[in-house]
Amino acid sequence: MAKTFNFSEAPGHLIRRAQQLAVAIFMEETAGFDATPVQFAILNALMDDPGEDQITLSGRVAFDPATFGSVIGRLEAKGWVKREADPSDKRRKLLWTTPEGEKVALQMKRAVSKTQQRILAPLDENERVQLNQLLAKLVTGHENDGR
Repeated sequence: MAKTFNFSEAPGHLIRRAQQLAVAIFMEETAGFDATPVQFAILNALMDDPGEDQITLSGRVAFDPATFGSVIGRLEAKGWVKREADPSDKRRKLLWTTPEGEKVALQMKRAVSKTQQRILAPLDENERVQLNQLLAKLVTGHENDGR
């Protein structure tokens, strides 16, 4: 057995590197918007489901609920999201995009589409489909294993 672990071929390492590349490309393509991938996902999710509660939304965009509030706070500070207490349960916070937040998200769509194209550029069309299917299977498999 080798003394060292060949991390350069390890799935975890390759997924981490792919994530680094994806975020770097996203930040290049969306530089004029001052938004992160998670912030963009939140804005889009809220446009689909306005008035979503903070806990449900954090699960929907797959972001840690413990730090989700600070991300929402930054979006509020930008004037892109508004947060209000649920009238039936004051502990629950409900969220909406503001008109400005919706405008920014819609303006970002072209840059985010270009980001996806750049991320997948080294692959041919069949490989792109296969990668998306395998990544979805990997994520769903781990989400459903109950651990």
